[in-house]
Order: sequence, then C-alpha cells, then structure tokens
Amino acid sequence: MAQSKFKINRQTGWILFAMVLGIVVGYVCNKLAGSHEEAVAISGYFAMLTDIFLRMIKMIIAPLIFATLVSGMSGMGDGGAVGRIGGKAVGWFLMASFVSLLVGLLLANVLQPGANVGVPLPEVGSSAGVNATSLNLREFITHVFPKNFFEAMSKNEVLQILVFAVFFGLALGKMRNSHARTLADSIDGTVPVMLIVTNYVMFFAPFGVFGAVANVITTEGLGILMVYGKFIGSFVLALVVLWMLLVGAGFMVLGKDVFRLIREIRQPMLLGFSTASSEAAYPRVMEALEKFGVRKRVVGFVLPLGYSFNLDGSMIYTTFVALFISQAYGIPLSMEQQFLMLLVLMVSSKGIAGVPRASLVVVAAVLPMFGLPEAGLLLIMGVDHFLDMGRTATNVLGNAIATAVVAKWEGALDADGGEDMQEIEEVDAALASTQPSPGAAA
Repeated sequence: MAQSKFKINRQTGWILFAMVLGIVVGYVCNKLAGSHEEAVAISGYFAMLTDIFLRMIKMIIAPLIFATLVSGMSGMGDGGAVGRIGGKAVGWFLMASFVSLLVGLLLANVLQPGANVGVPLPEVGSSAGVNATSLNLREFITHVFPKNFFEAMSKNEVLQILVFAVFFGLALGKMRNSHARTLADSIDGTVPVMLIVTNYVMFFAPFGVFGAVANVITTEGLGILMVYGKFIGSFVLALVVLWMLLVGAGFMVLGKDVFRLIREIRQPMLLGFSTASSEAAYPRVMEALEKFGVRKRVVGFVLPLGYSFNLDGSMIYTTFVALFISQAYGIPLSMEQQFLMLLVLMVSSKGIAGVPRASLVVVAAVLPMFGLPEAGLLLIMGVDHFLDMGRTATNVLGNAIATAVVAKWEGALDADGGEDMQEIEEVDAALASTQPSPGAAA
C-alpha cells in the first residue's frame, strides 16, 4: 500500500508542476502574441490537450458509474434501502445548497465586491451570450428518465444511467438463479478493471492540467487578475467560509475522520481545481471514498446524485454574482428581494445538471426577475474560468463529505475500508506490475 501512496503523491507533484508550467508558458505566449486574436489562436493548441484528457475521462465515467452502482444495488435486495439512502442524501444536499446560497448572499452584502468596480460597465441591453432558456425544471425532471439506455451511455447522461442502473441492480438482486449470479459476478469484476483503466487515463492528467492553465492565461493574461482583484479576493474568502462550514458539518457526523477524508481527496480536489472540471475528478473521488471506508453501494449511488444536485461551489457563486451585478450597476435590492432571490435560485438550480457554464445560466435566468441587466455577466466573463476552478474544488469537497456522511448514517462506513479497500489494493498491485521502471519513466 505504501507504493500506491508514493505513486499518488508523485502524480500530485506532476499536476502541481504542470499548473506552474502552464502559468509560465501561458504568460510568455500572452506577451509575445501580437493581438488578442493571435493569443486565442495559440491558446487553441493548449486547449487541445485538455480536450483530449477530458474526452478520455468521459470515456470511463459511464461504465464506471454503471458497474459500481449495479454491483452495489444487486446486494441491497429491495427498494427500501434505495429510498432511505436517497432520502438522506437529498436532505443533506438541500441543506448544503441553502447554506451555500446564504453564505454567498451574506458575504456579498458585507464585502460589497461590485462597489466601485473600476472598469467600464457594459451597455444594459448587451447580451452575455448565455442561453438561459436551457434552464427548465420541468424538462429537466422529464430528462432524468432515459428513453434509451445506450443513448444515455453514449452521451454520459449521469442521472439517466443512475436511474437505469438502480432498476437493473435491484432486479438482478431479486434473481437467485445461477445465470443471474454469473452476470452479477461479471459486473463486479468490471469495477477493478475500470479502476485500472482510470489509473492509465490519469497518467495524462498533467498534460490536461498544463493545457487548461496555459489556455486561459494565454487568452486573458495575468493582468486581469489584478483588475478584478477585489471581486476574486472576496469570492475566495466566501469559498473559505463555505469550506469551514462544510468541514464543520462533516465533523459533527464523522468526528476527526473528516480530516482523514480531506487528506484522501486532496488529489481529486487539485485535479478538479486545475482543470475546472468535476468530471475529471470523479473517478479519483470515487476511489478515495472507497479507500476512506465508504462502501461501494453508497459511493455508487450518492456520488452521482451529488454531481447533479449538490453543487455547493456553484450555489455560492450564483448569489454572489447576482449581488455583484446589482452593486456594479447601482441597483439596490431590499433584503426581502434578496431572500426571494435565494429561494428562486434554490429551486431553479436543481435543473442545471449537464448544462454548460451552469452557474452563469442560472444567474442569467434569474437576473431579469429582479430588474438586473444580463449584460452584467460580461463583467466577469474574463475571470469566470479562474473562479470556476475554485467552484469545482468546492463541489468535489462538498460531494465527498456528503457521501461520507450518508454512509455514516447508514452504517456503511468501515474504519479500514473493508472489502472495498482490499479490492483497491489488488488493483494497485495489478497496476504496479505493469509500471515501467523509474528510469524508463524518466
């Protein structure tokens, strides 16, 4: 097991190195580019690396979710456990979402990040180019249920895969004949194989991280961070407060083990932060939770739900940005209006699963309801990627804590990881046997 820890630490080091190298290379390219158009053209080559890495991540997510969830569901035996676990998970998600929105609202009022913003304000009638019509709760609820399982797999529709896998897993658990047992064993055997595939894909993570960071720095430059320093600093402080609250809530249930959980998910959080993609971190979060001791059936069910409904970093951003725009344009909102906005965001945000730039879509849909110009989103477009990095890391932290808490409530949290830990150690051993020597790797 010590060898596995060394391997993970080494990869984390490479990811950090890739981030620093991406900043340096991006800064040089930004300075050497003759125009913004040329900088965008150069950044496209860096973006290619990230696109390739994220494509490989998408390649493994659907089979990983299906295999882990069916494997867990087939052992539950009935739908009662599914409803109980799902109810506890959704309850935690709603509480975390409300707290995240409230923290964003309170700190935006206290810190006033939009006051004297110091940059020209876009014309009120300008379009931010955000498709707010894609936010529709009714259509989202209908979309959750798949009409074609293979289509859902091909499009990485996480919730649709989850719905089918729950039905399939429960049905498989009801059957007691030898054919059903053979099928269940085959799906169980798929999980460690997919974990090894995940490790192979993660070898490309530093390249994806380098491309993501170099891409945005080449396009925007580091100077934009100074221009929006107050806004960025205020939002980072808001994230720190939210982290403290999430960890504190986790401590109330998990005790000191919450700090062990944070150590386990450091690498997934770093990966999510550097790529600004929660999907990139998903396989590692799943593996880290199982090493922490959360049983597979809980990980496989709660984590995909959290990726759709428990976006704590995105939630805090929506209220923060809405009030930033209110302050920048000098359009004050009463406390009653702000609290109503919080409730509207609480409901509307649950329909954003799978929507690109989901946080901006939610804000764009809500702004007109309170007389705020959508053009205000243009103010933060240039720094949105940097802020998305923090939002993504927060989403990873929130989902990991939520999954561990639900496991604790269900009595599905083993101090030593139980069978899941043994399985992961076997995967690590299998992977280690295929690794090149350190000299060859260099």
